Amino acid sequence: MRVGMLLSRVRIEEKLLLEAFQAHGVEVELFDDREIVFDLHDPGPFAGLDVVLERSISHGRALASLEQLNAWGIPTVNSAAVANVCGNKFATSRSLIQHGVPTPRTMLAFTEDSALAAIETLGYPVVLKPAVGSWGRLISKINDREAAEAVLEHKQILGSYHHSVFYIQEYIDKPQRDIRTFVVGGETIAGIYRTSPHWITNTARGGQATNCPITPELDELSRAAAAAVGGGVVAIDVLERQNGELLVNEVNYTMEFRNSIDTTGVDIPARVVDYVLRVGRGEA
Repeated sequence: MRVGMLLSRVRIEEKLLLEAFQAHGVEVELFDDREIVFDLHDPGPFAGLDVVLERSISHGRALASLEQLNAWGIPTVNSAAVANVCGNKFATSRSLIQHGVPTPRTMLAFTEDSALAAIETLGYPVVLKPAVGSWGRLISKINDREAAEAVLEHKQILGSYHHSVFYIQEYIDKPQRDIRTFVVGGETIAGIYRTSPHWITNTARGGQATNCPITPELDELSRAAAAAVGGGVVAIDVLERQNGELLVNEVNYTMEFRNSIDTTGVDIPARVVDYVLRVGRGEA
C-alpha cells in the first residue's frame, strides 16, 4: 500500500503517526505543503497513492490540496468536503443545525450596525469569533455595548475578509471547563476535559487536560456531530450548560492529540492509522 502524508512540519503528532504506520510496516511518503506544486493536468508523484493523510497547519493549503487529490480520485483523511465544513465556523454551525445536533445559538452579520443588532438580540455576554481560525485566537467575549462597539470597529478597520463577516454566538456559562472528544471512523474513542479559570479553555491557551469518561449521551452526541460534518477523523468540542445540557461548539478536522494520549490511556495515533489504512484498502 502507498500512503502519503500532507504536512506543514513534523510536529509531535506527526512523529507519533509515523511511528504507528511503521508498526504496521507501512512506509509513508511525506509531502511538505511549503514545497509541493500541483500540476492540475498530471498527478505526478501523487499518482498511485492509495490514501493520503492530511496534517497541514494551514486550512487554505489543506483544503486546496484535498480538493485536488479528491479530484484525481485519491482517497484522503479527511476528505475535502469535511475540511470545507469544519474549516469554516458558519458551515460547521449550519451543518450541526441541519442535522439536529444541539449547538449554541449563532448569528451571522456583515456590518457593524447589523452585528450590534444581532449581539443585542442574543443579549450580553456574547462571543465573537473569526469564521476561520483555531487555538482560541482572536476570540472575544463581549460583556456590554461599549465593548461591542469597540471590537466591531476594530474588526472593520482591520479590513480583511475574515474580519468583515461577523460570527456571533451566545455565551455558554460553562463550569470552568469544556470537553473534547475524538471520533475516528464513526467511533468515539476518547475524551478529555479542558479546565481553566479563563473562559477560553483550549489547551493551546493553558487549559489542563484530564480524562473525560465517554457516557452514552456524550458518545451519541459526538458521533452525531461527526456524521453531520461528513465523518472521518475529527475532534468534537462540547460545552456544558450549568444544568448539564451538552452543546457541540466546534468540530476540528486536523486534530491535535499530544496531550490526550496519556491522559485518556487511548493510543490515538494507532487508532487513526488503523482507520487510514482501512480507507486505503477501501474498507471504510
